[in-house]
Amino acid sequence: MSIVTVNPFTEEILERYPFHTEKEISTILNQSAKAFIYWKNISFEKRAALFQRLIHILLRNKEIYAAIMMREMGRPITTAVPEIEKCTMVCRYYAENAEKFLADEIIKTEASESYITHTPIGTVLGVMPWNFPFWQVLRFAVPTMMAGNTVLLKHSPNTTGCALAIEKAFEEAGFPKDTFKTLIVGIPQITDIIKNPTVKAVSLTGSVQAGKSVAKTAGEAVKKTVLELGGSDPYIILEDADIEKAVKLCVTSRLINSGQTCISAKRFFVMEHQQKVIEDLFVEEMKKFKIDKPENKNTLYGPLARKDIRDSLHTQVVKSINEGAECILGGNIPDRKGFLYEATVLTNVKKGMTAFDEETFGPVAAIIPVKNEKEAVELANATEYGLGGAVFTKDIERGRRIGNELEVGLCAINDFVKSDPRLPFGGIKNSGYGREISHHGIKEFVNIKSVYMK
Repeated sequence: MSIVTVNPFTEEILERYPFHTEKEISTILNQSAKAFIYWKNISFEKRAALFQRLIHILLRNKEIYAAIMMREMGRPITTAVPEIEKCTMVCRYYAENAEKFLADEIIKTEASESYITHTPIGTVLGVMPWNFPFWQVLRFAVPTMMAGNTVLLKHSPNTTGCALAIEKAFEEAGFPKDTFKTLIVGIPQITDIIKNPTVKAVSLTGSVQAGKSVAKTAGEAVKKTVLELGGSDPYIILEDADIEKAVKLCVTSRLINSGQTCISAKRFFVMEHQQKVIEDLFVEEMKKFKIDKPENKNTLYGPLARKDIRDSLHTQVVKSINEGAECILGGNIPDRKGFLYEATVLTNVKKGMTAFDEETFGPVAAIIPVKNEKEAVELANATEYGLGGAVFTKDIERGRRIGNELEVGLCAINDFVKSDPRLPFGGIKNSGYGREISHHGIKEFVNIKSVYMK
């Protein structure tokens, strides 16, 4: 059994990676546990120095890493390089702040001394997706390792080359052997790995179905999980917004990574009397994104990562049209090689339609006309998801109030939602639980221990 990676633009086979055998998996797990005994006693200063070295490795090889991303999941080279640069931000942030975030907290009680301390828990398994194959791994791994844990990575099969490149980067930076290790395994093997006593917790970024499966297995073994799952992010354009600016930001968010982003804008709520104007602006902006070779420096919009993803998206579009939505742009699979899909705008989308109820993981915008602010907020929250959302208005206090009403983990006012190492990242409802990055993220995989002395 092996993993076969395919270039989504050319459909050419890239590599074949044999699965780790049961014996190899057992060895990797045991070595990770042994590495933890050493790593947990390394000072924050020494851990930080290693991550500073990792920054150097990432920057030195950013064009190489970007090219691997481009070949494996179709990421345009122009946007792949900034992803590597963003990875250095999370390395630097925790190298500079981890010790402060995990410092003992003195608590006044009747005891002569009482405090809260934060200690690492062991090996943490990361089950990571393909859409940001470097960033999503690093945003999980860096705080987890700076806290003193070791990391095992089970990456998405189609980005196995990225996984091995990340592992090699850790090795080149001088991290102790087996503190970061990649597992090349299939889905059936993950259950046994999670149940293994070596693994103390799991962080997963992926689909709702995958999250439920991992949470069930981890729950039965009484192990903590952090889940960052799908999203159907609502963007509300109020009548007093700067319409042109709002639409540009909405389209940018919708088409980042060719629309394959959990926190990209997906459902757009517009006032009925402004619907036609906004539709015209959407079509005008979406038309600017032309599918082209990912290696071209001016390409911002490439193929979808896999054929099944492209085909599922098209099925959602067709179903939505059959349910009464109107397609005013795109909606077709280009008649050429590659897992391509046209930038698509659906309008008059309503609750109960596929484009409203499901996450569309690709370049499809769903415009939903509403009568007023109240209806916009109610429909924005009428979803199983709760990851991100945005509000566009010239009245900042109004935006703040509506933003607080949105049932999401991340909210932007007059901008699109994005991840930042300084702010917690995660969702509610079927978008998952727990938080990554910020000072909240580094405390997810530590033992928060109370100490009380008399």
